[in-house]
Amino acid sequence: MEDFRNTPVLSDEEIHQQVKSLLTGLPTGSERKVSLGKIMGLIDLTTLEGADTDEKVINMCKKGMGIESLGLGLPNVAAVCVYPTLVRVARKTLEGSRLNVAAVAGAFPAGQSPIHIKVAEVKYTVEEGADEIDMVISRGKFLEGEYTRVFDEIAAIKEACGDAHLKVILETGELQTATLIRRASDIAIKAGADFIKTSTGKVQPAATEHAMVVMLQSIRDHYQATGKMVGIKPAGGIADAETALRYFTLTSEVLGQEWLNKDWLRIGASRLVDVIIEEVKNNA
Repeated sequence: MEDFRNTPVLSDEEIHQQVKSLLTGLPTGSERKVSLGKIMGLIDLTTLEGADTDEKVINMCKKGMGIESLGLGLPNVAAVCVYPTLVRVARKTLEGSRLNVAAVAGAFPAGQSPIHIKVAEVKYTVEEGADEIDMVISRGKFLEGEYTRVFDEIAAIKEACGDAHLKVILETGELQTATLIRRASDIAIKAGADFIKTSTGKVQPAATEHAMVVMLQSIRDHYQATGKMVGIKPAGGIADAETALRYFTLTSEVLGQEWLNKDWLRIGASRLVDVIIEEVKNNA
């Protein structure tokens, strides 16, 4: 097992300076509209509340696959993201569409369950029809330095996913420093993550540009070393067009245009769809 403690990383201040330099030229005018259209097609339209019902999920699915029909030149979203017990409802509602069904599983959001429980939940969720699994790492074990255990849990869940893609949530707001975020990113990628994801949306801070850059650099370095692409998903608090454009631009600047599609970039959001539709309408 690799010793992840030796991973080199820039200081938090250096990362903050990099964020500033990477975001000097956000798209404007017609370029902004094109970028917002691309962002719409990257959204995982999400509801993860205790009061979620079949009806709420059905309505969300219809919303996600009805954007193209608005006549604004916008694509439908990439996926919907729900709890495991609502996967079957989402799968049925989205039948015939190109939207994927993503689901949180593996003791979301705290990750505080035994691994056999996590694996069983993931297997159940895939059997219900999920195309993608969003899991959380065991932050408590990670913060105790049990990196091998965290690696092994991710690997076990990846195996339980079968053909479903695995997004590994780091919950960067609980890791805080660039060093720890980089270490968690490297562990997740090397354990088999198809995507790494910032946050559950249940902890503050959720997604931050600081964490995003650290994660993007981990993906970039892995790609340069192995030739294997890994996706990224910022999530939590991305509710306006300007914020979404900033994450989109960071990805473009660090990883390049090749990552700017739904195979490699997702944005977890619940309100962003309406915001983009409204802006495009107002500037038509």
